[in-house]
Amino acid sequence: MRDLVLVLGDQLDLDASAFDGFDPAQDAAWMAEVAEESTQVWSSQPRIAVFLAGMRHFAAALREAGRPLHYRRLDDPATRESLAAQLAADIAALRPQRLVLTRPGDWRVLQALQAVAAAAGLPLDLREDRHFFTTPADFAAHARGRQGLRMEYFYREQRRRFGILMDGREPLGGAWNYDSENRAAFGPEGPGFDLPQPPRFEPDAITREVIALVRRRFAAHPGRLDSFAWPLTRTQALQALQAFVTERLPLFGPYQDAIWPGQPWLYHAQLSAALNLKLLTPQEVVAAAEAGVRAGRVPVASGEGFIRQILGWREYVRGIYWTRMPGYADGNALDATHDLPAWYWSGDTDLACLRDAITQTLEHGYAHHIQRLMVTGLFALLYGVQPRQVHAWYLGVYVDAVEWVELPNTLGMSQYADGGLMASKPYVASGKYIARQSPLCDGCRYRPEQRVGARACPFTTLYWDFLLRHEARFADHPRLALQVRGLARVDGAERERIRAQAAALRERLA
Repeated sequence: MRDLVLVLGDQLDLDASAFDGFDPAQDAAWMAEVAEESTQVWSSQPRIAVFLAGMRHFAAALREAGRPLHYRRLDDPATRESLAAQLAADIAALRPQRLVLTRPGDWRVLQALQAVAAAAGLPLDLREDRHFFTTPADFAAHARGRQGLRMEYFYREQRRRFGILMDGREPLGGAWNYDSENRAAFGPEGPGFDLPQPPRFEPDAITREVIALVRRRFAAHPGRLDSFAWPLTRTQALQALQAFVTERLPLFGPYQDAIWPGQPWLYHAQLSAALNLKLLTPQEVVAAAEAGVRAGRVPVASGEGFIRQILGWREYVRGIYWTRMPGYADGNALDATHDLPAWYWSGDTDLACLRDAITQTLEHGYAHHIQRLMVTGLFALLYGVQPRQVHAWYLGVYVDAVEWVELPNTLGMSQYADGGLMASKPYVASGKYIARQSPLCDGCRYRPEQRVGARACPFTTLYWDFLLRHEARFADHPRLALQVRGLARVDGAERERIRAQAAALRERLA
């Protein structure tokens, strides 16, 4: 054998760079399902099932394309526990001349595979991943010489570079950013009965087999599989993209920050898992959204808000990850030390917004970005959870979580653990923010306007406690100082009541 092409669980693309020059007469692909990838963080059943079912469908696509494949199934007794151990065993049996790999999405995995190749005395041809507009080298060049990094400047640079949503040298519509138009909440009537639902992809025989395996092998893991219907093939992912652009993208913009109980999808795309498994390319996703804008079917504000997430945040966080690892994972700028409350794994809490977001997460392996940033993430930040624990939870529960995208979003954007490298301020707010974006506070026992007392909202108590704990740190911060100055209206006695209530809350939740 000449080349053994290593295909990881988030590289499900027949046109991946690792297949460039592939010769079926002398090369082969290699894939392995291993328990370590579900247990090195305690993964939920929906996340495990998405990766395993996606891999098995892609294995079928490889065979249909006539590409020789060596595939190790998790339920094969001969399969080793770790990816590295399995690869080492198969190298000894197959005796390839070279290993070929598209850049993984996880620093740990890359280090492990490089170590296996070195131990076997084999060259490892590491190729760039074409499922991005930019490379880590591009990001490093952008960052070079800058005193601070900001996604907005990076995003504008890419808009110009690739000519996306541009009118000559100016942004289409006259503005780079429509955030001010994209913060609406639903009225008392909610999103309406005509809310378009994303397509469901009922499990086929391959997926049903995986679901049975996950329920049996990972029964102790959190989450449920009763409503499992994710797109797992290239064809399904393209159908999901078309449905989103046609049916939900026009109203995605104004309502992208809104929350409504019992409606997990709203106007969101449900495409992140397909993108991160490489069933879709960001180029085709952005092109489809831009085509809708230019044809007049999608308002510019909605199209820009969505494209910003793909061309802006998605590329930006990957650049942060690959230029800052491995040290980035150890950031803890706010000296947070508390354990993650156990109910993050069950949803068993009396806070209505957290119960709704966590229950939905365990049911579907999904929550949209405001539920992640300003509900589950906000509470962990205010509570003072050790950042690596927050990272492990996010990586474990969401079906779209691969470390390159999850780690910077969690540690940088959500928990401010990098001290402001990724986000220009800690995203802190009281319970009033959640009350503005959803009706969940109406049925909750806690009142978002109260910071002390029996019915004080824990978000609000912990928000004021956060400002007290970090008053000196952020007194002169350009974006948080205004919130810190609000402490001037809080007298000494009230400060002590806030601190006492926050301490009692942490003791109860621990």
